[in-house]
Amino acid sequence: MEAEWTEEAIQRITTENTTLKQRVRRLTADTRTLDERLKAARSNLRFQDRRLVDLEAQLAEPGPAT
Repeated sequence: MEAEWTEEAIQRITTENTTLKQRVRRLTADTRTLDERLKAARSNLRFQDRRLVDLEAQLAEPGPAT
């Protein structure tokens, strides 16, 4: 079966395969980075939600009589 492939075709396919493997590695790293950023954003949002609840509770508390 290899006899049916020219050396040029084999070289082209090998190069394309290498390029695709590099792209997969880059996309995997990008996905990992975006996932970490998403987790951080969700964590920040939870913190801000808790802070908002605390501030709303402070506003709802009756103030000292003046």
